Amino acid sequence: MQPDYQVAIIGAGFGGLGMAIALKDRGQHAFVVLEKENDVGGCWRDNTYPGAACDVPSHLYSFSFEKKFDWSRRFAPQAEILAYLRHCADKYRLHPHIRFGTSVNGARFDEATGLWHLDTSNGPITARALITATGQLNRPAWPNLPGRDRFAGETFHSARWNHDVDLTGKTVAVIGTGASAIQFVPEIAKQAKQVLLFQRSAPYVIPKPDRPYSATEQRLMARFPLLQKLDRARVYAQNEARVLGFTSLQGAMRFHEYLFKKHLRECVPDPDTRAKLTPDYPMGCKRILISNDYYQALTKYRIPVITGGVRAITADGVEDTDGEHHQADVIIYGTGFQATDFLAPMTITGRRGQDLNQAWRDGAEAYLGITVHGFPNLFMLYGPNTNLGHNSIIYMIESQIAYVVSALETLERDGHRFVDVRPGVQDDFNRRLQARMRDTVWDQGCESWYKTASGKNTNNWPGFTFSYRQRTRHLDPEDYELHP
Repeated sequence: MQPDYQVAIIGAGFGGLGMAIALKDRGQHAFVVLEKENDVGGCWRDNTYPGAACDVPSHLYSFSFEKKFDWSRRFAPQAEILAYLRHCADKYRLHPHIRFGTSVNGARFDEATGLWHLDTSNGPITARALITATGQLNRPAWPNLPGRDRFAGETFHSARWNHDVDLTGKTVAVIGTGASAIQFVPEIAKQAKQVLLFQRSAPYVIPKPDRPYSATEQRLMARFPLLQKLDRARVYAQNEARVLGFTSLQGAMRFHEYLFKKHLRECVPDPDTRAKLTPDYPMGCKRILISNDYYQALTKYRIPVITGGVRAITADGVEDTDGEHHQADVIIYGTGFQATDFLAPMTITGRRGQDLNQAWRDGAEAYLGITVHGFPNLFMLYGPNTNLGHNSIIYMIESQIAYVVSALETLERDGHRFVDVRPGVQDDFNRRLQARMRDTVWDQGCESWYKTASGKNTNNWPGFTFSYRQRTRHLDPEDYELHP
């Protein structure tokens, strides 16, 4: 049986576009990219809240093979990153391969034919290999709060910003103080009558070394590409060294703790507010945030920080855990994403009818974050335990793309029906990985989106990115069951 496509890719963000470009580069054109929305961009298409920007320098947060020399700032804003991804799709002529408005409900592997059967919103598709590039930050997490549906005013999640809601003169309750909130709170405070900030757990926020690039710098980098290449290498090396603070040299975090305390003291003069904004867990246990205007906005606009969490939502406001009611016209949830629910809500069925959600009942895991035993010819980009706390995820994605290309070449060159990672290989890899995780700062007692409810870290890579790249340069046939 001939499949409709040799390769089906789910998602048109950095991972999906990068994978598609790699396939075209090696002469493979029998592939399709399935994108549920009507544009490319992934999380940079979806997250359009005011102030949205990257926290990795732009020279590093871009494909190594597609340089951009006219970034406006050291840390690119959302609209510029989205424009970059649209540029990539146009330059490499990917649009004929993309099916927009096509969501994937499920996928089933047929062992007899070695094909994946995809159930999409626009009809069935078959493919020899299935590559998921759905990311870890694509499904907003809504808190399970009593009365959430009773609120009579406007309400939305920051990841699905409602630009039709005018916040001018409104009292806005913001629930959550994570990476998105610290970016949009300073912006909405400029127009709202009052912002009320509900904080369950204080984040560490340090200064953001951001600045605009001058026209002269842009021209020089365009004329002498080596300059940007050197800057990219410098930023990579600096960021890569930071992994030691998360793993084997956690004492190195003291310097960043000093920066945090200094930044907080300079921006927030009130000692009571500073106490509320001081975390009660080791630095690095949760995501470290960077901002040059978050603390300043709390002081300038006299934004009250309400700690302890939320007891309930009422028809006209928010009730905190002390029972005090806070009236609000608008509620914005900055409560992050369902980061540990990989590939949800799709139903993925592998060999012998095995359900991937059932296989992952104790927490998602994969070999190198890419392949799962019992689910042949399924390859994940930005899969379990490939997130970073210190460097650019684009570097990791490019490593994974190279590994998937090697896997596809193995399938084609040797005429295999499918490849399936050996269970012992996957188990040994994850046993060692979780053992290393116990010695990281992420396992020092705090709750975070890195971990499941049971405490298993399913998101982060506990090591250097260059060591990960070394392991993913080529597929080792010894690691897989090869079915001719």
